[in-house]
Amino acid sequence: MKIRNGGPADVPDILSLLDGAVSWLAAGERTGQWGDRPFSTDQARVDQVASYTGESFLVRIAVDDEGRTIGCCVLAEQRGKFVPVSEEPELFVRLLVTDRSLKGSGIGAALIADAVEETRRRGLGLLRVDCYAGDDRKLVGQYRALGFTETAGFEVEQPTGVWLGQVLEIRL
Repeated sequence: MKIRNGGPADVPDILSLLDGAVSWLAAGERTGQWGDRPFSTDQARVDQVASYTGESFLVRIAVDDEGRTIGCCVLAEQRGKFVPVSEEPELFVRLLVTDRSLKGSGIGAALIADAVEETRRRGLGLLRVDCYAGDDRKLVGQYRALGFTETAGFEVEQPTGVWLGQVLEIRL
């Protein structure tokens, strides 16, 4: 596996990864995180993913030996709009998604290790991420296993109900 910078040409592959993740989550009756509709069929989500290739973001793409996209991590020095403010400069994981057919192969761990190194390279001491904290909090546990520590929880009102979020951090 190699990790490289991504850009606008990677948007279709990122959407494909997200569509696969939504399908995988929905098959396990875990639609609270991203619902049950593919990202690629929702123009607002397509636009959001495309916006990640702008100047304010760093897209990191994991590829296999054949050059196939198997994971994506989007980093920014700005948090998401629902996330509590940090008291110090930070790098924030805005998106992390991997090929669900390769679950457990270390793609997410490699992308987070890459994010830690980028945080250090920028001279920052804090890497944060937010994630879905509903259902059984399994995703929170996955981030803890990657070295993150839980900090603040938050809630986002949506038409379908309250979306529960959790902020986690790695201090460098």
